[in-house]
Amino acid sequence: MESGDAVKHQPAFDVISLASQPCRQTAGHVRIDLIFPTASFANADYPMTSSSSLLSSKPIPSAERLIFALDVPNPTVARQLVETLGDAVCFYKIGLEMFMAGGYFELIEWLRARDKKVFVDLKFFDVPETVRSAVRQLKPHGATFTTVHGNDAMLEAAVAAAQEIGGDLGILAVTALTSLDQADLNDLGFACDPKTLVLSRARRALEIGCRGVISSGLEAADLRASLGQKLLIVTPGIRPVLNRPTDDQKRTMDVEEAFLSGADYIVVGRPIRQAPDPQAAAAAIQERIAHLFAANASVV
Repeated sequence: MESGDAVKHQPAFDVISLASQPCRQTAGHVRIDLIFPTASFANADYPMTSSSSLLSSKPIPSAERLIFALDVPNPTVARQLVETLGDAVCFYKIGLEMFMAGGYFELIEWLRARDKKVFVDLKFFDVPETVRSAVRQLKPHGATFTTVHGNDAMLEAAVAAAQEIGGDLGILAVTALTSLDQADLNDLGFACDPKTLVLSRARRALEIGCRGVISSGLEAADLRASLGQKLLIVTPGIRPVLNRPTDDQKRTMDVEEAFLSGADYIVVGRPIRQAPDPQAAAAAIQERIAHLFAANASVV
């Protein structure tokens, strides 16, 4: 198969079934406009993409590659949304908004009891010993990932704590927030472009022992090309449709673009949460992920 060939749709894939969802399919395409009515594609029949050398080769179940950002006001709303999403989402990111609302760890336990994976996104930034103690507190909660947004000493403390508590908690280093662009970095005093900053931080995170990094898809290709498959790349700022004017994410990518640039996981929030049918929106993204990885596996 040539790299530019279209990948033909294989209806046998059954990672997430869309049979009952309002998503019309044609050969090799998913009608994303029926799931995301605000989309503005040149062609609403969104084609699957052919293989790429940067596509993740890690043995991650396809359905787990989508992480949903559970950014809602309180645990009650969170539980209702999780119930609405059902089997379309099995991995949840819980951040600062929920932490400040109360009931954060009770929500984690509730999710874990339903066999959901949890990403504790609290972006620890404090003196190293405090970061170390904070990470230790995650021991009984069964989180898969947590984030640190700090210097080498903070990352080292977090990695050491994860090793101390055992289990499989992975430390993810935040490289540069996807809400920042070059002008923001200039204002913060960084005398470099985002790609240089992200690559520098990712290299240090890998040397320290972090499981992976949080990185925009715009920098993922450079990370994968420079560092290979050695670390995980978790990419937020995914937009299956064009950004709305009020969107604060500046460095964004589409679903397929992010994975073909080297992402192992994508984090999606508002495009699912604000969709007319969140479950159908999540299922449509799962369908796209499943097709992409299955199609590329078939030509390896």
